[in-house]
Amino acid sequence: MFVHDTKIRVRYGETDQMGYMYYGNYAEFYEVGRVEMLRSLGMTYRSMEEAGIMMPVLEMRCKYIKPARYDEEITVRVILDKLPGVRIRFIYELYNEENDLIHEGETTLAFVDMKRNRPCMPPEDFQDRLRPFFE
Repeated sequence: MFVHDTKIRVRYGETDQMGYMYYGNYAEFYEVGRVEMLRSLGMTYRSMEEAGIMMPVLEMRCKYIKPARYDEEITVRVILDKLPGVRIRFIYELYNEENDLIHEGETTLAFVDMKRNRPCMPPEDFQDRLRPFFE
């Protein structure tokens, strides 16, 4: 299993009149967590695209437990519970400053060969970087 944490502060423009983070912004926090998780492995979306692979989102699920509030620093935990194949599933846990679990989510993305516009396996170097966490 691979786990990576990223901290993000809830900005004023991401909140509603109650000071709660607007529900649609949680997906952006997922994306920041995914990007930073990839970066922690020495990979980027840009490097994937330069290798001819894109990663569209196929599915998203979320569960709101408690609100994220304006100016709180949120920990976005991204979990890969199995080595990816053609699809990769990201599990998200968001924690507030008191370390309370406030949100759970999940996205499934596919690896797609940009030239053929067909699903494909992830780049071998990506698999090589992840493999030690699943042995």
